[in-house]
Amino acid sequence: MKKTRGVWSVVSTLALSGVVLAGCGTSASGGGKNSENASASGNGNQGQQTITVAYQQFGKPPYYNAEWLQKAAQQFEKQHPGAKVKLEPIQASENDFYTKIDLMMKSASTAPDVVTEDTFLINADGSAGYLQSLNDYVSQWSDWSKFSSAMKSGSTSNDGTVYGVPFSTDTRGLYYDVNIFKKAGLPVPWHPKNWNDILTAAKAIKAKVPGVVPLWMQVGKATGEATTMQTFEMLLYGTGDTLYDAKTNKWIVKSPGFLDSLKFIQDVYSQNLGPSLSQILNAQAGNTESQDLMPQEKIGIALDGNWLPGNWLKSGPSPWPNGTKAYQLTAMPTEHGQAPGYTSMSGGWALSIAKKSSHKDLAWEFIKVAANKENMEWYDVHQGNLSPREDIAADSKYQNAPGQFFKVATSFEKFTHFRPANSQYPSVSTQIQTAVESVATGSATPEAAMQQYAANVARIVGQSHTESK
Repeated sequence: MKKTRGVWSVVSTLALSGVVLAGCGTSASGGGKNSENASASGNGNQGQQTITVAYQQFGKPPYYNAEWLQKAAQQFEKQHPGAKVKLEPIQASENDFYTKIDLMMKSASTAPDVVTEDTFLINADGSAGYLQSLNDYVSQWSDWSKFSSAMKSGSTSNDGTVYGVPFSTDTRGLYYDVNIFKKAGLPVPWHPKNWNDILTAAKAIKAKVPGVVPLWMQVGKATGEATTMQTFEMLLYGTGDTLYDAKTNKWIVKSPGFLDSLKFIQDVYSQNLGPSLSQILNAQAGNTESQDLMPQEKIGIALDGNWLPGNWLKSGPSPWPNGTKAYQLTAMPTEHGQAPGYTSMSGGWALSIAKKSSHKDLAWEFIKVAANKENMEWYDVHQGNLSPREDIAADSKYQNAPGQFFKVATSFEKFTHFRPANSQYPSVSTQIQTAVESVATGSATPEAAMQQYAANVARIVGQSHTESK
């Protein structure tokens, strides 16, 4: 089934294609890519073969993903004399990265050997024929048993094909500033029991602590999946409703929970409890939040992921030693506090092999090195990710890593949710982003936005594949 990522203009696509074909990477080890397939025999001279590793590079340095991959490349090259690794960082926002990677993987002349995949795209990219099945590889890899079953499922298609090795996962919750809460007369510690508690706290902050954004959550199309997953789905799955019914294989395009989620967003922005539209409706909104405003203690509450404090580490883009003292992380409540009381969303990233890679066996050897316990633990601790490896998650060094909320964030996994493992999800996600932005800007009521969403999704997946609750 052909996969799409929203509607892109011909001009934009050609422009992106030009960027990709012109070359977006820099060689970390020299050498040129050739078309000879490689052996997976471990040590030994493989000839002058180069594997390429394409990954997203976004925001401010330091780039821990680059350091992690460089470390893995050095180890790999020692284990495979004659083999080289060329790293290809792609400096782009999420949506642009997804589009560029697709364009690269369509042709054998531009396809990378290894690519970092957002796990919500695994099924779509696998269905589109962009990714190589890893079933034979993982079945012979003892480390595969160290990965949690939930994270494995996120890299596996509906038909059981493994398309990626996860290297990070996450949960989401509410960050709140202790100092701002005290000034607003709010309780510390804070554990909201329902959505009304969140709005009540935001209103108190607005009234008593001027110059501060009461509640930050992504609502723009430019922030892509962060808007879909970190905002809308965190709300929707807290109502008890879902996006997709796996039993009927239909998209739920209208439901009370869908409408309530949009109404919550309307409440925040119609009452000026959120950031200005100029701050939130651009691709850099996440960096503005975590790297600029939060270190200045200008945000009262932020709905975001567990990785956020990684920005404040000594080696991070916005070093702030007191970051995890000023802000605390608490669970996101369900709409009315109904069981299980709290909700979260989990996703992550994986290492995959392009279907048109000319060096699949060597690419797999590289993935094994990058995803071993030592290298993955280094990456997850520095980047602020939750680890998909159970042996790392149980490591006290990891659990007690300074400047992180690994323990509390991991506790959210017991009530977390995952995005639909459906190849149509990326296209549906873009329609959610449109609906959310239209409500936040006031250009549509929640009812009108849901109606338009239902029509758009029916057009994409077919009316017979949708339902209303």
